[in-house]
Amino acid sequence: MGEPSDPPEGAPGGGDDEYRSVVFDETFVRAARLQEFSAQERITDHTPAVRRLPPARRSGLSRQALVLILLIAVAFGTAVYMGVRHPYRTPVAARPAEPLRMTVVPLAPEGAVPGARDVGLLYAHSPAAGFRAGAEGVPLPPTRRTANFSDDQVVTALLTAQDYVVRSALDPAVITGGETRTVRVLLDSGQQEQFDESMHRPAADGRHAVTGWLVRFDPARVRLADPHIRVRGTLQAAEADSGTLEVTTDHTVVYALRPAGAGRDAEASLFTVRRELRFRFDREDLRLRQAELVVSHVQAGPQSCTQDPSPHLHPLLAGQRAPRTPPPGTNPYAPDTTTPALCGTLSEAAQPKL
Repeated sequence: MGEPSDPPEGAPGGGDDEYRSVVFDETFVRAARLQEFSAQERITDHTPAVRRLPPARRSGLSRQALVLILLIAVAFGTAVYMGVRHPYRTPVAARPAEPLRMTVVPLAPEGAVPGARDVGLLYAHSPAAGFRAGAEGVPLPPTRRTANFSDDQVVTALLTAQDYVVRSALDPAVITGGETRTVRVLLDSGQQEQFDESMHRPAADGRHAVTGWLVRFDPARVRLADPHIRVRGTLQAAEADSGTLEVTTDHTVVYALRPAGAGRDAEASLFTVRRELRFRFDREDLRLRQAELVVSHVQAGPQSCTQDPSPHLHPLLAGQRAPRTPPPGTNPYAPDTTTPALCGTLSEAAQPKL
């Protein structure tokens, strides 16, 4: 007997409960991909019994499409956020290298230059007694990052400036020979042309003196009596602006010299060079480990004020005196004169007390 909810003729399908789960409702039938033709349609010749219906169109976007759109939106938002919050600042456009401005001042002695055969005795009785030899006398200071440059960048700037000081003032091949390449490669490419012009056509014009770039003696006149050159000084780094580091160096370098061709029995004398240099570094210089040398101030003696210091320094050796003639005059009306002739006096306190 059928249930109260069943029709009078019984449950669909003859009332068998085992077929109740396979009764298809109207929604399922309409969604079927295959549909049987009507009797009238099947009368037509060669008409198949069933026809294939086009797939039903789904309204809205699929779940996969929604997920893809969501992922794209998240990636775009992340890119925008990182662009705004990126920890590195936008690089500042590199400025062209400035030409080096240099001053070379000879220091004339007040009397005869002291000399001794024993170089160690000369150093021991001079203000350079406590100076260290070679690169050991050019130590690096403690380093600290700046607002826009990391510790590594500050160290790189200091190391490059230190390297320049050592190569340009403590390397015997540079001081008394023709070697310049080891100094040149440390310079910003924008200054190398000025450097080359100074080496090939030196002039005391404040721009093209060899001795503004490096220490240079005439090997036909003097030689080193001791290869262990004494030096003492400081290096300091500071941030000039958000894209530039500056390093200033101040070193006093002392050379023991003898006349060229003289033996070890000849008296040696001391020659002192005070060099104050200012270097500038942008980020490209730091990457290449090159420097822009913008200011060079040199004082050197004992030497005569009457000789041109642009190609070489001209030391007065043991027993020699500076001539009492004034340095060459300066003509302010001459268009090719950019710097006046400068000369100073070397204090007796700077000489060995023998």
